[in-house]
Amino acid sequence: MTAINAATIDHDAVLARYGAEVPRYTSYPTAPHFAADSAGSLAAELQGGLDPQMPASVYLHIPFCDRLCWFCGCHTKQTRRYDPVAAYVGSLVLEIAAFRRSLGFAPRLGALHLGGGSPSFLTGEDLARISEALHEAFDFVSGAEISVEIDPSDVTAETLAGLRQLEMTRASIGVQDFDPAVQAAINRPQSFEQTRDVIAELRSSGLVSVNVDVLYGLPLQTPERLDATVDQVIALQPERVALFGYAHVPHARKHQTMIREEDLPCRKARLADAERASSSFRLAGYEAIGIDHFARHGDPLAKAARSGGLHRNFQGYTADPHETLIGFGASAISSFPGGYIQNTVPTGLYRDQVDRGEVPAARGYRLTLDDRIRGAMIERLMCDFAIGFDDLTARFGLAAAPYVRDAQRLAASDTHGMTRISGRRFVIKPEARSLTRVVASWFDAHLFSAEARYSKAV
Repeated sequence: MTAINAATIDHDAVLARYGAEVPRYTSYPTAPHFAADSAGSLAAELQGGLDPQMPASVYLHIPFCDRLCWFCGCHTKQTRRYDPVAAYVGSLVLEIAAFRRSLGFAPRLGALHLGGGSPSFLTGEDLARISEALHEAFDFVSGAEISVEIDPSDVTAETLAGLRQLEMTRASIGVQDFDPAVQAAINRPQSFEQTRDVIAELRSSGLVSVNVDVLYGLPLQTPERLDATVDQVIALQPERVALFGYAHVPHARKHQTMIREEDLPCRKARLADAERASSSFRLAGYEAIGIDHFARHGDPLAKAARSGGLHRNFQGYTADPHETLIGFGASAISSFPGGYIQNTVPTGLYRDQVDRGEVPAARGYRLTLDDRIRGAMIERLMCDFAIGFDDLTARFGLAAAPYVRDAQRLAASDTHGMTRISGRRFVIKPEARSLTRVVASWFDAHLFSAEARYSKAV
């Protein structure tokens, strides 16, 4: 989030009018609008349209942790035994192999991301099993980025050996907050020294880049505690930082009921914390990327943002240019030019389906032309804070004309002063960038067509 003077925008009035909860727009339409009807046949159709010459990205979901952090919004489960994890990896390997057989060719893999849960919870042996399965199923592009989400408390010498075999090039380290009181309130003990040492080990083993995640809006988090965490994160010298607002959604994640709502900061405090942390990262030499990321000048994410090549997918902001993202594992979502497929969410049911030789597709969505145009507009707002009308027309031809007129109408009727028309562009003003998700929701034709609740807009 760019440091701004938010006092020029009446946030209360905006949120009262447009709603205080809106999607994060890592896809369009968002996942609540996917449907179960014919998901299997749609998956076969979308996979059948893959171009053997076009690289795709791959996402593997590892839905296990050895502890459950109370702030977590992911599909994951805590386990003290490793047997269920090893069995799950076996099903994951089977799903990857079945995907390869169904295509009849080895797709080109341009980027790989392991998320969770805690992928670093995997043993070196299971990381090797996954690496072998992927190399049998895909043709890895030279220089493919391979990123893994890491919990420093999981990392051992065996973990490091497994990550080297996987040829990891980027590690995403969850920090959230280094203050012990905040960590106790979210069940996430993790010292600065432990994190520092793990990052040093990863870099000494040849790792190219490190991302660090920080959360604001956490229980018992004060300005002083967040400032101290930001200073410690800067001292770690990561190439990228993600500054996320904690999404308190106990209606969707029951374990979040362990967090006392009276310990959470109010909206105004959240906004002030985000702006202050943003300013600190910028002063430390990081470039602001989209609404919540920061990167060093030479990092691929910063280069993509400067060149207009920044994108957004289910993992957030990315420099990954590939149109297709293939998801493996329970709850994983695949994104194709023509639509989306989400795998079965319950881990046991996912394993049963895969082990029986079934495609574990639970829900899907076929994109219409309207979806593709609106999705392109929303992505550019989230990435560039602007929609270029000429770019939209170049991509969609005459079909873009009514959407351009709609954007012009929305800017003209914006009584809150968040947007303007600048030449042939619809632009979110710098002082309104904290409300980018709200502005993006103006172009969401599905927003009220499903019973869904979202995280707070600010």
